[in-house]
Amino acid sequence: MYFIRKTIINTCVIVVFLSVYSNASHADPIDDLLSRIHQQATTDNNINKKREKEFKQSRDRQQQLLFNAKATLSNEAKKRDQLKAIYTQQEKKLVKVENELHQRMGVLGELFGVARQVAGDALGEFENSLISAQLNDRINFVKQISKSKSLPSISELENLWFLLQQEVIESGRVTSYAGKVVTGDGNSMETNIVRVGSFNAFNQNGFLKYSQDTGELTELSVQPNSIYFDEVGELATSNGQVTAVGIDPTRGSLLSLLVQLPGLWERVKQGKLVGYIIIIIGICGLLLAVYRYYNLSLTLKKILQQKSRKDISQDNPLGRVLNVFSQAKNLKPAILEKKLDEAILREIPVLESAISTIKILAVIAPLLGLLGTVTGMIGTFQSITLFGTGDPKLMSSGISQALITTVLGLTVAIPLIFLHSLVMSKSKACILILEEQSAGLAAQHAEENQT
Repeated sequence: MYFIRKTIINTCVIVVFLSVYSNASHADPIDDLLSRIHQQATTDNNINKKREKEFKQSRDRQQQLLFNAKATLSNEAKKRDQLKAIYTQQEKKLVKVENELHQRMGVLGELFGVARQVAGDALGEFENSLISAQLNDRINFVKQISKSKSLPSISELENLWFLLQQEVIESGRVTSYAGKVVTGDGNSMETNIVRVGSFNAFNQNGFLKYSQDTGELTELSVQPNSIYFDEVGELATSNGQVTAVGIDPTRGSLLSLLVQLPGLWERVKQGKLVGYIIIIIGICGLLLAVYRYYNLSLTLKKILQQKSRKDISQDNPLGRVLNVFSQAKNLKPAILEKKLDEAILREIPVLESAISTIKILAVIAPLLGLLGTVTGMIGTFQSITLFGTGDPKLMSSGISQALITTVLGLTVAIPLIFLHSLVMSKSKACILILEEQSAGLAAQHAEENQT
């Protein structure tokens, strides 16, 4: 319609223009112009009819699609009603079947609860058991039974009973098998493992610890005393014979505590500065005592050799005393005796040198231990004042220092006293020989002068 109105308006405008133009010029014919206008109008009408026809066809197609969509919707609605009716019917059947199931289960329901409870208890036991390192497949089965929401089958109940019996039997058996062990550096290696019931397991490197998280055996970083390790070696090569072996009745708890025990150097570090000073004193006293004992032993040996021969040697105290006698034997006995005493007095400081130092070190060591004890207890009381007695770990440092320094002081003092006694006996032996020989020479010289 818009195009028709536009065409009529354009035609009127052209007619008016032509009328005005014809009145002005009277040069061109009007018929030719009207013919052209009529042709243009005919063309526009044909285009408009074609477009109107296309619009009607599109409208018909849309109406057909709408009709088809409504038909499909109606069919789906019918299917929905049918499925809803089937669902309601099946739901009623399901409730009826469940009621029949509960009625028929009867005692089986109690059996299901007991089976789950037993499986749960067994799961906790198996996860902490050393036997699971060898028989690790049973944990998944027991875990499945304990978490199942359906009745276990006869075969599953029999398998659960078998695993419980197996745990009891294996806990009293010594077994050797090949398995993987995690070493101290974190690597895994295949080795021969000897398991003593559910208490201990070990290989050629020592006792092993079972890890519940990974289900693997790990070598202990700190092994027990060598006597227990020797028993382990005897058990591994016993070939079925009765052999004594140490076990951990707590199933790994004691061995875990063993790893946490401090070593020798860690114990020494707990003594702090006072402990280090005591150790230095002990080392110095030990070296000094050994040196003096060795030196006096050589001196005593030379004195004894000099005593058994007639020629005089200046490399020993007795030889030097004899040399003084040979030079002053023409003097009077009283003067000679004083000369010999003087020679012996010159030798005594050399023979007794450093012996008093060893004695002083032996006395200082326990005093330093007492000093460390006092300082450690002072630190303990300061911790109690600041933090109270709620956490014993806060007081352990001071108590450890007090005890370790006491132990170090006594450990150093006892052997130093013993070494001091040995060195003193060697020194006295040398001095006694010198005095004995000096007295004999003085008596011999007095007899010769009387005659």
